[in-house]
Amino acid sequence: MKLLAGNSNRGLAESVAAHLDLPLCRAQVKRFADNEIFVTIDENVRGEDVFVLQSTSYPANDNLMELLICIDALKRASAKRITAVMPYFGYARQDRKTGGRTPISAKLVSNLITRAGADRVLTMDLHSGQIQGFFDIPTDNLLSAPLLAADIKENYEKTSELMIVSPDVGGVVRALAVASRLNADLSIVDKRRSGPGKSEVANIIGDVSGRRCILFDDIIDGGGTLCNAAQALVNGGATEVSAYVTHGVLSGAAVDRVNASILKELVMTDSIAGPDRSGDTSKLRYVSCDKLLGEAIRRIANEESVSKLFD
Repeated sequence: MKLLAGNSNRGLAESVAAHLDLPLCRAQVKRFADNEIFVTIDENVRGEDVFVLQSTSYPANDNLMELLICIDALKRASAKRITAVMPYFGYARQDRKTGGRTPISAKLVSNLITRAGADRVLTMDLHSGQIQGFFDIPTDNLLSAPLLAADIKENYEKTSELMIVSPDVGGVVRALAVASRLNADLSIVDKRRSGPGKSEVANIIGDVSGRRCILFDDIIDGGGTLCNAAQALVNGGATEVSAYVTHGVLSGAAVDRVNASILKELVMTDSIAGPDRSGDTSKLRYVSCDKLLGEAIRRIANEESVSKLFD
């Protein structure tokens, strides 16, 4: 077994390699003067089971091409099996036609990864579970709920007094999974989306008065949805509001928006590298998914069950 790291998750890849007690595969991922990507594998991978760890986060197109070229290089080097390990699967929000003459980009990306030569995909908290069906190769979708629920237990003494809140109706199943693990109540924010990245709260389903609320979602991008939901919860009587999110995309002024919001803290996994900024990040906290990914990789390599990780 070998683990190859792209540039998008280098720190996470090193932590996963340490967990597996495995050195990272020697490789060079470089760019020509015109920014074309060039990959060289600097050790023999013939007949090897190789895992390529690379999130297709910002810059999404560059990181996606880097992943595809790494897979192609491994395929041409006669690797026995290639698994694309994408802690964050970009383009996942474009998983259906939202209007006339629009693409289903998630399906296109899944086709690209398959045609590049990947034999298997390992990812975490897909935006919608049906994206697994876009791939014609085995696909494992890891769940961050146990990982984040464990962090909540560690940081909140009486979890039964918490209110887990889904920031929209589409995330109810995800939030319910956490609420069930914590024996906590569930509330739902009825959100209305007026355009891409724009939303407003129409109603709160459930009594949040006097409760410590935790918003639970899979992605924070611009931050508007979570910040608006947090304000609505406080207006509804919540004593404090925190947020737990799997993938911290944090585009544009998202960090500033979180800092200026009523949110007590924003907790994310490190599926995406943290923002490279010198400003205030005191409200941001990361929970590493290295052990979860490492154990899943070990189980795949040993032909063991991955689903038992969530029993």
